[in-house]
Amino acid sequence: MAIDIPINVNLERLRNDLVALFQIGYDPSSKGVTRLGFSQEDQAAREWLIAQFIAAGLHAEIDSAGNVVGRQRIEPPEKVLAIGSHIDSVISGGMFDGTLGVLAGLEVLRVLKENRIETDIPVQVYAFAEEEGRFGGMMGAQALIGDITPEWLLSAHDVNQVMLKDEMKKLGMEPLAALNARVEPEFLHAFLELHIEQGPELDKCGKPIGVVDAISGVFKWIVRLIGKSSHAGTAPMDTRSDAFMGLADFAHEIPRLISEDGTDKSRLTVGKVDLKPGHPHTIPGEVEFTLVGRDTSNEVMEELAKSCRKALSAIARKHHLMFEFEQMSWLKPQPMAPDMIELICTQAQALQLDYQVMSSGAGHDAQHLARVTRTGMIFVPSIGGISHAPDEWTHWQDIEKGANLLLHSALALCHGDVV
Repeated sequence: MAIDIPINVNLERLRNDLVALFQIGYDPSSKGVTRLGFSQEDQAAREWLIAQFIAAGLHAEIDSAGNVVGRQRIEPPEKVLAIGSHIDSVISGGMFDGTLGVLAGLEVLRVLKENRIETDIPVQVYAFAEEEGRFGGMMGAQALIGDITPEWLLSAHDVNQVMLKDEMKKLGMEPLAALNARVEPEFLHAFLELHIEQGPELDKCGKPIGVVDAISGVFKWIVRLIGKSSHAGTAPMDTRSDAFMGLADFAHEIPRLISEDGTDKSRLTVGKVDLKPGHPHTIPGEVEFTLVGRDTSNEVMEELAKSCRKALSAIARKHHLMFEFEQMSWLKPQPMAPDMIELICTQAQALQLDYQVMSSGAGHDAQHLARVTRTGMIFVPSIGGISHAPDEWTHWQDIEKGANLLLHSALALCHGDVV
């Protein structure tokens, strides 16, 4: 690759973008950002992002699945190197989750334009819709690879029973039109994603770069334990059908389940709990909660799911409860392409960046793209391993290193030359 001038990202510009996007959906009380998928805040972030592409002299549009798509020219290319991540967030999330990968992609396009670099393969940047799984999947990335169905689009809902189709219609989107966002696998030369680690490994070992070799799979359930409400003062303890006691027993079972049927990569998490009727003087007659399981082996995930069902059934019998669950999603573990791992490692060595090859415990858009094209993923450290929280943080010098590695990996994939 014949590029003789130094090519680097503009950290100040990238930092300003990250801070500006953080203001959309920012909550002063929690000091975090909330941009749930297909919310008004999420749509405002899309519009802001499109304005940044246009201000840089680039082209951007929203596809039928709600993905923001940015590139150098208006005309759709025949083949692209895709770079991207997401800009939706969890409730009270941090500054970098997802947004780093999108805005670093924008910065890559700016650097190419400023240095008059025309690549053999054009770069296209994606801000994928609904990555955080509000409706049980990673809709934008799944739509791009053709992994959504009409039935799912019309029936998907969040844990509060808000329908995906209704939220899309509020934003002027036609739910079934999302099926048209699919591209042919041949359209994708490769895919790159830069992301914060969201775990403690890089921070602990003091390395600025992680090269991802595999992404854990994840399943998400909504579980219900249904008993009988009664007066908290008159119902004897030994005759109660207390739904909360069922949840409490199951929570205590989680370490045993992982010890017997999981691995050091396994995770089981009860994240959201709703007790009904929710009155201080009434025994809870029903509890609904989310259960999320993860591992880098699909076989281990299946064993964990089976063990969770057995444990919940036994606990329900013990407390005279009815047990039912709904599986909202099941994403299999996904390895990254060996040649992409090697390419990123080679570029890290060329940039004299210390790195570690590692797996990801969190799910990412990359795991879907990896099913149809060569995919590579770059991590930068999360201080203290914290993510999905207001105090999520990554040092700016590590942001710069990761973004430069993304840039040079993209150039290596696209065989760019200065013109």
